[in-house]
Order: sequence, then structure tokens, then C-alpha cells
Amino acid sequence: MPRHVLRLSGFMILGFLAMTIAQLVEAVYLGMVGTRELAAVAFAFPVVMAFGAATRGIGVGAGAVLARAAGAGDRARMSRLTSHALALVLAFNLACAAALIAGSRPLFALLGAEGEILDLVTSYIAIWAMGFPAFGLSMVGTGLMRSLGDPAFPGVVMTTGSVLQILIGPFLIFGWLGLPAMGLEGAAWTFVAARGASFVLALYWFLIRERVLRLSSKDFLDSARAILHVGIPAMATNLIGPLSTAIVTRLLAGLGVAVVAGFGIASRIEAVVSMVVIGIASSAGPLVGQNWGARLYDRVWAALRLCYRYCLIWSAIAACIMWVGGAFFVSLVNDEEAVVATATAFLYIVPISIGFMGMLNVSNGAFNALSKPWPPLVLSILRLTVFYIPLALVARHYFGYVGVFAAIAVTDIALGLWGREWNRRTLRREQAAAA
Repeated sequence: MPRHVLRLSGFMILGFLAMTIAQLVEAVYLGMVGTRELAAVAFAFPVVMAFGAATRGIGVGAGAVLARAAGAGDRARMSRLTSHALALVLAFNLACAAALIAGSRPLFALLGAEGEILDLVTSYIAIWAMGFPAFGLSMVGTGLMRSLGDPAFPGVVMTTGSVLQILIGPFLIFGWLGLPAMGLEGAAWTFVAARGASFVLALYWFLIRERVLRLSSKDFLDSARAILHVGIPAMATNLIGPLSTAIVTRLLAGLGVAVVAGFGIASRIEAVVSMVVIGIASSAGPLVGQNWGARLYDRVWAALRLCYRYCLIWSAIAACIMWVGGAFFVSLVNDEEAVVATATAFLYIVPISIGFMGMLNVSNGAFNALSKPWPPLVLSILRLTVFYIPLALVARHYFGYVGVFAAIAVTDIALGLWGREWNRRTLRREQAAAA
């Protein structure tokens, strides 16, 4: 089991790391352009996260029912669910892209962007939205590949797009080889091109390599109902994280452009080290779903114990890395004193809670694998309304941005422990009922 968990997690960790490193390199490129561009991307970040999180909700629902079908060996249902899940994602993403293009300016004004930064972020997101449907399909597609038993190719899809994003970026952002220097808009066009390539790779896997797509509407409503039974609550659960980031951005907006830019840099650096626990957590759903479908309950418990343990071990390692090198990493992106001070404070405080955030994600994955989407939603709502917002408001009043960052860490630790215990008790009840 340890080898299987590491194998399944390892490929996803590599893919997620590639994606977040690409985002970090993009921040480095934009740091060379200016602090205003960094601040604009910081305002865009929670919106980008929100649309991605909503799409992943459909993927979570599809992955949950697909993993159990795979565990039971039902090939016909696996093919049908895969096709219908991707159709749902396409329709949802096209609607999201249209809404984002139409309503971006009032949305970012609500988040606190104004003046030139509002103009920058609005132009950036309008281009980014054009690539969102392809990005969403490739993102959900990689999750379906894992549920169908292929842990390796999803990493290839994610890494290919990320490498292209890093390589293409300088040509469009800085105007290499005589191309126009488009700055922030160039970063958006880079995203569109790179994630389009990821989509083509994913399409190859489904259509040519595995031939699991079926252009049929038969039983579509049944598939959609099964997927959305988990997918809609999972979507709401996933949106809590971006909403928290949006609230942080709004709380920091009144403290100055440099503070917002520093938070944007730090959150991208933290995202890189967080990808290890997110990769571990992403393996929990398929492992629990497949083994539960095959009634291998001992393997379910063993997998969850290992996932929790690996999350906490990595959290300690990540915190040490940030304590030693946080200021150096920030200065590689931007060396403005206020930016470095804000970002360094974040990196000294938040990474210690990464493992507990991972524990919460592992618990959520296990709940969703059993088609129990409501506990993750309840935990996420409590995380935001009962813990984070009250703590952040009080802490900001007394300690400024340092208090806002400390509230993130305290909240993640509390909810990680709570989620693990709730999941443990639920699994014991379900196992006893199935015996």
C-alpha cells in the first residue's frame, strides 16, 4: 500500500508542482514588468481559483462514481460516465467564460481593485477566460484518468502545459524575437496557448489511446444526476477556498498595493510547496473509491493513514524550507522592501499549517468517494464563517497583515483535525453497515 499511495500521489505531485511552478515563474516574469502587474494578478488569483474550483467540483463528482464503477469492473458504465462528465464540464465552462468576460470589471471593483490596476486585471481576465474551457476539460480529464486507473498520463498532461507556459511566456510578455511586448496580456495569451496544448493531449488519451468516449446521450440524465449529487456540494466546498483568498485580498487592499503584491507572490510560493499535500490528497478519492467498491476495507484504512502521515511530514519540511529561504525566494520575484516584508511574513506563518490543510483535503476526498458530499461542505462553510472571518477581522485590527496570515494557519490546523476525526467515525459506521 505505501508504494501504491506514493506511486499514485507521485505523478500528481509532479503535475501539480509543474503547474504551480509555471505560475510562480509567471510571477517572476511579471515582477520584471512592474509591481502594478503583480498586484493585478493578485486580484485575479482568487477569481481564477474560484472558476477552477467550481469546475473541479464536477470532476470530483464524476471521479467518485467513476472510481466505484472501476472498482466493480463495470466497463460500459465507466465509458458512459466519462463521456457525460466531459460534456457537463464543457457546457459549464463555456457559460463561466462568457459570464466572466461580461462581468469582470464590477467583480474586481468589488474586490478592491481601482484605477490602473482595475484596467490591467480586467484586460488580463478577458483573455484568460478564452482559454478556460480547454483548461477545465484538461483539468477534469486528468482526474478521470486517475479514476480509470492511469496515474501517469495526467502528470504528462499537466507538465506539458506548464513547460510550454514557462517557455512561451518571455516571447509574449517581453517581446522576444521581434514579437510585440504585451506585458500582462502576454501572460494571459501564454496561458491560453499552453493549456490548449494540454487539452489536445487529454483528448488524445480519451479518443485514441483508451477510446473511452462515446458520443451518445443515452442515460445522460442518470449520469448527470449521479455526478452532480456529489459534484454540486463539492463545487460549493471547493469555492470556499477561493472565497477565503478573495476575503484576504479585500482585507489587505486597504493596506496598499505593495501589501497586495506581497501576498500575491507569497501565495504563489506557498502554492508550490502545497502541491505536495494536494497531490497526496488527490490520491485519496480514487484509492478509497476503488477499494471501497471492491470491499477491501483494510486497504482503505491503510491508504488514509499513509496520506495523513505524509501530509504532516511534508508540512514540517515545507515550513523549514520557508523559514530558511522565504525572503530569498521572494526577492527573486520583487525586491521592493514592503513587498518582501509582507510576503516573508506570510511564508513564516502559513506553511506550518499546510499538512493540516492536506488532512482536511484527504478527509474530503474520502467523503466524496463514498458519495457523501455534505460533510466537506459543512466543514468548508464552518471554516470560513465560524473560524476564518471572525479570527481575521479581529487579528487584522490588532496585528495588521500578520494577524490575517496567522488566522489562516490557526483555521487550517483546527479544521484539519476536525475533518480527520469526522471522516474516521463516518467510515467506521459505513463499514459496519456494509458488513
